[in-house]
Amino acid sequence: MNPITAVLLLVCAGAVLFLPRRWACIPIIAGSTYVGLGQGVEIGPFSFTTLRLLIAAGAIRVVLFRERLPGGLIGLDRLMMLWAIWLCISSVFHEDLRGNLIEKLGNIYTALGLYFLLRIFCTSLADVVRLIKATAIVLIPVAAGMLTEQLFLRNPFAMLGSVPEAPMIRDGRTRSFGPFVHPILAGTAGGVSLPLMIGLWHRNRKTAWLGIIVCLSIVFSSGSSGPVMSALAAVAALCVWPYRRWMRALRWSAVVIYIILNIVMNVPAYYIIARLDVTGSSTGWHRAALIESSLVHLEEWWFAGTDYTRHWMPSGVSWNANHTDITNHYLQMGVIGGLPLMWLFLGSIILAFIYVGRRASLAKYLRSRDRFIIWALGAALFAHATTCISVSYFDQSVLFLYLTLAAIGSMYAEPLRETTRMRGATEETDSLNETALQDVG
Repeated sequence: MNPITAVLLLVCAGAVLFLPRRWACIPIIAGSTYVGLGQGVEIGPFSFTTLRLLIAAGAIRVVLFRERLPGGLIGLDRLMMLWAIWLCISSVFHEDLRGNLIEKLGNIYTALGLYFLLRIFCTSLADVVRLIKATAIVLIPVAAGMLTEQLFLRNPFAMLGSVPEAPMIRDGRTRSFGPFVHPILAGTAGGVSLPLMIGLWHRNRKTAWLGIIVCLSIVFSSGSSGPVMSALAAVAALCVWPYRRWMRALRWSAVVIYIILNIVMNVPAYYIIARLDVTGSSTGWHRAALIESSLVHLEEWWFAGTDYTRHWMPSGVSWNANHTDITNHYLQMGVIGGLPLMWLFLGSIILAFIYVGRRASLAKYLRSRDRFIIWALGAALFAHATTCISVSYFDQSVLFLYLTLAAIGSMYAEPLRETTRMRGATEETDSLNETALQDVG
């Protein structure tokens, strides 16, 4: 492990262990964002990246301080656990059972570790707001580093290891890496975080402006179409805020429009993504053709995934002789765990959207700024949902996906916890009254 990275890891791990609960998630986000997957330690067949080591520190803290999930287990928590169970079971149907199981156990450890730690440390909507503000601060060095790449063609995060020293040049456009393994994933982190920063507008405009500038700088520096589309999707979702009472009609309108596109277009409607090119170097056609090819070869992977996709596309990938480039997170779920895993992942996103809607339905009991931050969480989730069509999260960028899901889960669980507390207080009062009446009798 890089010595600088080792020091950063020790500082962040110590902060996770000893900071107050409401701040404990911040060093996890900071340490995980700044250090790529290449830095860590190997313990037997298991690889513990910086992200996984910080998760371990968080788990130790939870055990030591006996911290629990606010509001108890909710439906989203259970769905995440079902996702992990099937991911593990699906290993039985793949070649190299041991290697496949070890890799999937690592993915489960990362996903559930991040999700549940963030759920535990964020106990209320106020904690979620604090988390968003902290994310704005954490992303400042990322934006500064990526802009430095644009100006001086040198990546400052290379000193931490795992990322190239020079940016990528594609079609004459400089694409910055920052601390991520690919410019698209770096830009995605900024694009999906943008609605959260806008959500702070009614609370703290200075922090909101700072976060917006930081996120847009990251998206711009990535030099990629995908992050721009993620940011535009997020902004579009925020623009629906004044028309939120007509969401059912808007959803059905989207379905009707998609059906009409399928009728009038010579190719499936999802090929519309092949025509979206913001930077002039987009590979939208590849992403659309990948979806079509996956449907053609559905029988190969529908049940528990497949170990070979090289024949799906005319191009493969240099790092794996058996696979093509699966630039779609939904399909990636299908490749490693079949349709059941894909449906469980989709189910988690859909249920999180339902939580946002249910929490927003309590609008008359909330202040305007609280209602808007809830909507901003939904907009961030929408950005992730659209991004998953063209990006497969495979580095620390996955942190921002589980951060959004965990924040929505904690936001939804807060009124449940209050209801449980009030019910408990009522039962205790009734018990005391009954005892008093018996004493009088």
